[in-house]
Amino acid sequence: MNATQKKIALHLLGWMLYIGYTFLGYFLYNWDYKIMLLNISQDVLHLVEFYLCYLLVFPLWMKYKNWLVLAVSVVAVMFLYTLLRYTIEEVLFQVFFGFSNYSAGTSLSYYIFDNLYWAMPGIFLGAVVWAFEATLKQERENRTLKQEKTQAELAFLKTQINPHFLYNTLNYLYSLAYPVSDKLADAIIKLSDLMRYMLYESKDGRVELQKEVDYLENYINIYRLRFEDNFFVNFNIQGHVNGQRVPSLVLIPFVENALKHGVVDDAAAPVSINLQLVNDSLYFDVSNRINQSQKDQTTGIGLTNIRRRLDLLYPGSYTLDVSEDGKRYQTRLKLQQVN
Repeated sequence: MNATQKKIALHLLGWMLYIGYTFLGYFLYNWDYKIMLLNISQDVLHLVEFYLCYLLVFPLWMKYKNWLVLAVSVVAVMFLYTLLRYTIEEVLFQVFFGFSNYSAGTSLSYYIFDNLYWAMPGIFLGAVVWAFEATLKQERENRTLKQEKTQAELAFLKTQINPHFLYNTLNYLYSLAYPVSDKLADAIIKLSDLMRYMLYESKDGRVELQKEVDYLENYINIYRLRFEDNFFVNFNIQGHVNGQRVPSLVLIPFVENALKHGVVDDAAAPVSINLQLVNDSLYFDVSNRINQSQKDQTTGIGLTNIRRRLDLLYPGSYTLDVSEDGKRYQTRLKLQQVN
């Protein structure tokens, strides 16, 4: 039995118990058929009220979080209850059974008050059941999120083994390469620095901006090895980098995409990377000529993921503009409050 079938079965059982309880007095005290018909009428109307509130009114309130919506909806349910009750007990019962629930001299004020009173059980029951199920659902979701978080932490701890092993291995390779080739040893130590930075952790997830800049420079220098002297990337910094802090690896995706998908061997159109600090704001501009012969259409760390991370790190305090004209691709990032 799946969750939906189980819910239906529980609802059926609940209504059987509810209706059975309302009829218990009829069988114990030998009420006449008029009382039985009125009981049936009330049970049917309460069932209608219950599912209107359970399926529509309270879910709408939860969606919009608007008390006015809730109040208007509850009043509408009460009005519908009164209208249906009048139709059944004052019209249909009179036509088919020759009696009605209220006497001919009943005042309108009493009729309205009485119907408001009898309308409450269905609404209250719908609220209780809906709130109970919503609480259970929230608890299940919280347990699921907690389990997923635990699994993610375990997976993260497992992945730490390989990077640390690689970092230590690179240091060993550096010691072997140093007597043989200064160029090779320098490349290995730069790669080792990249790995160490990726493994660095802080309590708030932020690092000194200077370390982020060092990481970018090492990344660019390692990339330069593939092209030697035929590599044209301009990295300019304006402002005071020291003392500023940013989330680690927040700038590298833009540089990575520029080098991977751009033209880096054209002296007339170099990749341009500009980092500027003005007061407590950081401006990061990356521009590259589009490589029209690029076969790899993947975008590395996609802009969607970058925006999602920035939404979490700088909610409402960043701007990211992306533009291209068919020849050049440019990203402009502004981060506020980087100090």
